Amino acid sequence: MISKRLLLGDEAIALGAVHAGISGVYAYPGTPSTEITEFIQSNAPEVRSRWCTNEKTAMEAALGMSYAGKRALVCMKHVGMNVAADAFVNSAITGVNGGLVVLAADDPSMHSSQNEQDSRFYGKFAMIPILEPSSQQEAYDMMPYAFSLSEQMRLPVLMRVVTRLAHSRAGVQVTTPIAQNALNPDNERTHWVLLPGNARRQYASLVEKQPQLDKSAETSPYNRLHTANNATMGVIACGIAYNYVMENEPLKRGISVLKVSQYPLPEKTIKEFAASVDTLLIAEDGQPVAEEQIRAMLGAEYNLRGRLNGALPRMGELTPDCVGAALGVEATTSFAASNGVVARPPALCQGCGHRDVYDALNKVAAEYADARIFGDIGCYTLGALPPFRAIDSCVDMGASITMAKGAADAGVHPAIAVIGDSTFTHSGMTGLLDAINDKANITVIISDNLTTAMTGGQDSAGTNKFEAICLGLGVEPEHLHVVTPLPKNMEQITQIIRDEIEYKGVSVIIPRRECIQTLNRKLRQKRAQEQ
Repeated sequence: MISKRLLLGDEAIALGAVHAGISGVYAYPGTPSTEITEFIQSNAPEVRSRWCTNEKTAMEAALGMSYAGKRALVCMKHVGMNVAADAFVNSAITGVNGGLVVLAADDPSMHSSQNEQDSRFYGKFAMIPILEPSSQQEAYDMMPYAFSLSEQMRLPVLMRVVTRLAHSRAGVQVTTPIAQNALNPDNERTHWVLLPGNARRQYASLVEKQPQLDKSAETSPYNRLHTANNATMGVIACGIAYNYVMENEPLKRGISVLKVSQYPLPEKTIKEFAASVDTLLIAEDGQPVAEEQIRAMLGAEYNLRGRLNGALPRMGELTPDCVGAALGVEATTSFAASNGVVARPPALCQGCGHRDVYDALNKVAAEYADARIFGDIGCYTLGALPPFRAIDSCVDMGASITMAKGAADAGVHPAIAVIGDSTFTHSGMTGLLDAINDKANITVIISDNLTTAMTGGQDSAGTNKFEAICLGLGVEPEHLHVVTPLPKNMEQITQIIRDEIEYKGVSVIIPRRECIQTLNRKLRQKRAQEQ
């Protein structure tokens, strides 16, 4: 039975995975990937799903489900691939049993990210198949294909999407779901135990599979050639960039198009295509991953255009207009902002407990000429902006504690770390252990709002456990404090911060107050139930 639904790209991926018979989804929330797991949690109770502590644990749990013979999906944003990389790369060496798909949601233009790295590099590095849908419909259709490909090749498959696809809606035709795999744990131990002797054999096996992956890409239904009559120019369009190319009606303009949505790049097809035209434009939303490889395939003398030579912008998202300009199409519309529009930067919510934390920190830090406050990833990162301007760094998940330790080692005093509850369990605990073991002279603020607030209020892995975690890691009980960040408690909080700054060792202060947004949602739900 076929029906049609209006879905976000993330929702199309989620529904496609459920209909492909997954038994588990494992993820850490991160924009623009979060809605995939949320959709499965809300619509597929038969699928095992709980937010993981970080992307590495998610990847490992998904690999364990694959080992058991069942299909698993693991989801993360692009920077989460860095956290999952150890398990991800090694999963290509172990191979899989049940189908395993890794969904990486990239963020060109850095709408909510620290960088715009391209996850296709990871897929090429691991030597596994990569899929890159160009539309919501393809995102749905690719899921059963991806799981079948994974089981056929006995390799994980990386699916890469970008923000515009993840967070835009389209009509999607959906089909009948298939059943989950039966439990069937792998009985072959040697390829799962990566002792060097086994790992060398497994790596050789991975290398031997590469011609199969090449053949699969050459014959893939998702790599298609659209030929214009007497074309002298061609476009290789990857993923969502295919839509931007086709909006400019290239075939009517005598421009042929090769759509690429499965990798490794189909080298034979690309070389034949390049020979049929005089010049090629490479359109890809992200870094010039395909362009660099195609340049190597065709040689330096071939007239190749793209991000590397300025035909397309070197950074940021593509648009139909910038792609059209590269095709020689004059833009007919303008979306220039009105001169009367004033930019409004994001700000911490009114009533947010982080506000009171920064008020207290700024008050105490002003008493020291060389105070430095190291921040972390979360909505509290907005403390870097006016009116607080309270943090001096924000690099990656968990970096606040270890950067504060390093600065303290160099002689900075006071060195203060501010980290959120979810980020602390994600990547902060090991840094705190380093600091404790080295008796670093730092003060750590774990600003606990009882949720993963920045991505929409998902469960936080350490809720109600932080005191026990800190004591277990070795924080001295007399230097562990829990406070309630409210204006009426400001005198108490500032005095505790002063006292702990003067302590020559690791101290931890936990300001705890529920996120105002999640609290409001709970109150609205309660009122609705009472009506």
